[in-house]
Amino acid sequence: MEKAPGFSLKNKRKLKKWICRTIEAEKRICGDISFVFEQDEEVYRVNLEYLQHDWYTDVISFDYNKGKKVNGDIIISVDRIKENAGKFGVTAREEMRRVMIHGVLHLLGYEDHSKEEREKMTGLENKYLALWQNIEGKEDGRI
Repeated sequence: MEKAPGFSLKNKRKLKKWICRTIEAEKRICGDISFVFEQDEEVYRVNLEYLQHDWYTDVISFDYNKGKKVNGDIIISVDRIKENAGKFGVTAREEMRRVMIHGVLHLLGYEDHSKEEREKMTGLENKYLALWQNIEGKEDGRI
């Protein structure tokens, strides 16, 4: 897969620390997690080909967990992040963190098919987004 043109993720050390602390808070072990940032069309193609979902989405998680060790690939649409940030009145970096942790929560076994599951997922996203503020590391203001 190609990377989304012109996109570069910043704050990588802080993000990794935050994701691992989230996983550890869920009583699991942080393994190998890859994030792939793509444009809408590529994420749509993956969604259709591998999940048979005929729609655009902001995130797709592929779980390769081994016991308590959390491993997986998380594919994120940079186009959806930018559009949803405007729609929800947040910055692109805030929306990116929400979508990243959403993908991690899927790797942890949480689903969002029903209203109840979506509410639980949103509550967990909010809980772990609050954890971001407690992670040491300078944020540079970019995604």
